[in-house]
Amino acid sequence: MAARKWTTEQIPSQAGRTALVTGANSGIGYQAAMELARHGAHVLLGCRNGAKGGAALERLLRETPGASAEVVELDMASLASIRACARRLAERGMVLDLLINNAGVMALPTRELTPDGFERQFGTNHLGHFALTGLLMPQLLTSAAPRVVTVASLAHRNGKIEFDNLQSERRYKPWDAYGASKLANILFAKELDRRVRAAHGRLLSVAVHPGVSATNIIENGPGSNGLKAVVLKLVAPIIMQPDAAGALPTLYAATSPDARGGEYVGPDGFMEMKGWPVEVQPRANGLDTAVGARLWTVSEELTGVAYPALG
Repeated sequence: MAARKWTTEQIPSQAGRTALVTGANSGIGYQAAMELARHGAHVLLGCRNGAKGGAALERLLRETPGASAEVVELDMASLASIRACARRLAERGMVLDLLINNAGVMALPTRELTPDGFERQFGTNHLGHFALTGLLMPQLLTSAAPRVVTVASLAHRNGKIEFDNLQSERRYKPWDAYGASKLANILFAKELDRRVRAAHGRLLSVAVHPGVSATNIIENGPGSNGLKAVVLKLVAPIIMQPDAAGALPTLYAATSPDARGGEYVGPDGFMEMKGWPVEVQPRANGLDTAVGARLWTVSEELTGVAYPALG
C-alpha cells in the first residue's frame, strides 16, 4: 500500500526513462507528463490535436526548464492513428519504459461512433488503449522495468459490461456508457497483470483513479446537458480537487518502488473523492476474472490486436 501523504517529492529520478502519456495536452495527463519530465524522463505527449499538443509542449517547457519532451500525434478514437503512432515509435527503435493510458471522453450527450464504428466512449477509453498497449508491447518489453498505468474512474461502480450491448446499439445512456468504459479499464489492467504473472514477466500493470478532479473532461463531455451534469457543476467547488492532486495516483503507480502489479490506486479521502494516493478496492464488478478474460478476447477481436508473449 502507498505511504500516507505520498507527494511528487517522493518521485525517484526518472532519468533515462521514456514515457508516453495519452491525452497529455491538459488535465491529469498534462500534470503527469510535466512531473515525469521534471524528474528526468523523456516524455511523449500523445495528443490528437496538433495545435493543443504544441501549446501543451510550450507550456511544459516553460514551466519545467530543461525538460525533455515531444508531441506525438495520437487519436485514441482511431485505430489507424494508434497503429501509425506505434509504427513510428517502432521505426525509431524506441525503448518505452512507461505507458500511461489516460485519454478519455465522458458522458457524451448523444451516442457517437468512432471512425471504426465503436461507441465513442467505449472505443476511446477502453478499446483504443487496449490496442495501443498491445501494439507498443514490444517496445515496453525491451525496458528493464516497464509499467502500464491505466486511468479508470469512480464511475466504474455503476458500470456493467453487457457483451450483447458493448457499443450501446440497443440503448444509449451517457453515464451508463461512461461507467462501462471505466469498468473496462479496470478489468483490462487486472487481466493484463494476470497474464504477465502467468508468463513470469516483469511488466507492472496498475489501474488508478483520480477521485473527483477538476479537468476539462467535464466540459468536453456532459457540458450542461442533464441533471447529473448540472449537479456536478454545482458541487464541483466542494468535492473536486485540482488536476495536479488528481494526478497523484497516476504518478504513484508510474514511479513508486512500492507500486505493485494488479493494484488499484486512488485517493484516501471521504468516498475516495480526493486525498493522497493509497491502494483502494474497486467494486465487485471490477474483480470479475471471468468477465475480464472474456473482455480481453472480445477486445482482441474488435481491434484486431493480438498481444505478443508477455514473458
